[in-house]
Amino acid sequence: MKYVSEFDNTAAAAALAGKIKKTCAEIGRPVKLMEVCGTHTVAIFRHGLRSLFPAGLRLVSGPGCPVCVTAADYVDSAIKLSGTRDVIITTFGDMIRVPGSSSNLAEKRADGADVRVCYSPSDAIEIADKNPLKNVVFLGVGFETTIPAIAGTILEASKKGLKNFSILSAFKRIPPTMRVLVSDKSLEIDGFICPAHVSAIIGSDAYRFLATEFRKPCVVAGFEPLDILYGVLGALEMMVSGKAEVVNQYSRVVKAEGNIKAQKIIDEVFGLSSAVWRGIGPIPDTGYVIREKYSRFDAWKRFDASVPQRVENPGCKCGDVLRGAIEPGQCPLFGKVCTPDMPIGPCMVSSEGSCAAHYRYGR
Repeated sequence: MKYVSEFDNTAAAAALAGKIKKTCAEIGRPVKLMEVCGTHTVAIFRHGLRSLFPAGLRLVSGPGCPVCVTAADYVDSAIKLSGTRDVIITTFGDMIRVPGSSSNLAEKRADGADVRVCYSPSDAIEIADKNPLKNVVFLGVGFETTIPAIAGTILEASKKGLKNFSILSAFKRIPPTMRVLVSDKSLEIDGFICPAHVSAIIGSDAYRFLATEFRKPCVVAGFEPLDILYGVLGALEMMVSGKAEVVNQYSRVVKAEGNIKAQKIIDEVFGLSSAVWRGIGPIPDTGYVIREKYSRFDAWKRFDASVPQRVENPGCKCGDVLRGAIEPGQCPLFGKVCTPDMPIGPCMVSSEGSCAAHYRYGR
């Protein structure tokens, strides 16, 4: 339990909460910090950390849940492919129930589509090996954390000479999206608790622009209660001192330069493109596309997966939640017609979704 039990201590948490309250009083105005990572959001709710904060301190969720920020059009494309003859759709479990414009993959599977849940992308390779007469398509949804494993899977498929395996890519980059959010003056973000898993790949230096260009304190924090409280206190202390830096408080996992080997694997297989973020819209250079060298594994090129652009449910406010513009409970559908058992939006589907966390732990 090393590096876990040390960061789960009630007395230490109470002491940190006291320092946070005192530091907020020194700032003398309301403060709004954004935790970008969905795992942070769940941890904050699950441990009841919001109850330790003074009234003037708000932590809001950002677009750190990859399933939540996936556009409905992508889900519709996956649904379309699931109805294609001799196609097996493979995916991580969270994607099964994410709503498209009129259905989801769980419903299509119930209707007879071959949709299978994988626990790792290598499972999809095994399925392709065992079903040579089928086309196996893996739904590539995720951030920098999962992309190296997917890139490695493509390299493995290339080495094996697999001809019936491909990726429907919707991978996304976090830092440029943080630039968009901090540039939106209406959101009034004072600082960031930066994502830990993503930072393990890209490094803490990836957020330097937020400190140098926008003068916003940034803290890379882990997921245990004290990790998060230290992160919040660190951001507040920078505000008091007038500093804007990137502080890596998760140095037991994250390095300034990140994981160079993983970055090279990503760059070998993927190039950059624009990507559509649910609730935010298209953002240049935030998407990953499979390079021409490995285009035979690109499901977008192998199949006709295009669908008409559709309007999302106008009552669902997932987009506003993902931007930190509103709290989940401010959505008119929250807890009424939208619940984890009957989700209307993706923020209620994913285990890392803000609405799901708020529903389970925060009501």
